Amino acid sequence: MPEEPDPLSRLWPLAPSGAADWPAELCGDGLTGFMPPAMPDAVWVLNAMYEHEQGPAEVSYDECDRARRAGGIRRPHRVAGIGLGAVGIATGGGLGRARHPGPGWRRLRWAELARRTGDPVVPDGLLPSYRCFPSARKNHSWPLGIVPPTEGSLDRETWSRLAAALAAHSPAGPDTRCLAYHNPLMLGAADFDGLHVREGRLGDAEALYDLSEADFSPSNLWAEDRSWLLCTDYDLWGTKVAGPPALVDALLNDPDIEAVRLPWAH
Repeated sequence: MPEEPDPLSRLWPLAPSGAADWPAELCGDGLTGFMPPAMPDAVWVLNAMYEHEQGPAEVSYDECDRARRAGGIRRPHRVAGIGLGAVGIATGGGLGRARHPGPGWRRLRWAELARRTGDPVVPDGLLPSYRCFPSARKNHSWPLGIVPPTEGSLDRETWSRLAAALAAHSPAGPDTRCLAYHNPLMLGAADFDGLHVREGRLGDAEALYDLSEADFSPSNLWAEDRSWLLCTDYDLWGTKVAGPPALVDALLNDPDIEAVRLPWAH
């Protein structure tokens, strides 16, 4: 008997060749994600960061790592549930999927950290990235009591809430037909074509988040009717959502999503 397809392949089968032609024509190169213009409006959804309820707040990830290595302790692969490479160990940042670290941690809003440090939520002319909040860090390294956003992927909680918001502002709701693109950097591929695009229902976005081929949420997700398109660039800490003003306003006012307008990146 032929082998049964895995559940993800049933819900999100690979799309035909050329499925990414529209975002490529609209946005240009998609090596790190197809970054859309306003359609006609746009907003940036910020990846979640977390702060430990008790600290320690003064010791940085870099200082902790140096102390570990001085004591002959090997570097951990994960801190607070976040997968870290060598750069992540030194700075506190991570790459790829993330979720709430668990008991003892609370969500730290970008706006709260901005009030605390005096830094802007996102500096003028920049995009949400590792260049934000320089005053919160010591020698470029975050305090051990903060889990900063990861690059290249929405965290699980924000992905789920964003998918629900998109469904609420799409005529077909959770039955909205969508296409999802993972850039070749996420898949270790040398080039990109239709094989990196999957098609499915918006209501099945939870399954798409756990794609085994990549440790990231999709680089792009867009409605088949082209009414909205989101981009999570491989190098950024936020996701640009381009679509109708009603959707943008809903995201700006959603209590479970932290979103900002960036006029220079509209």
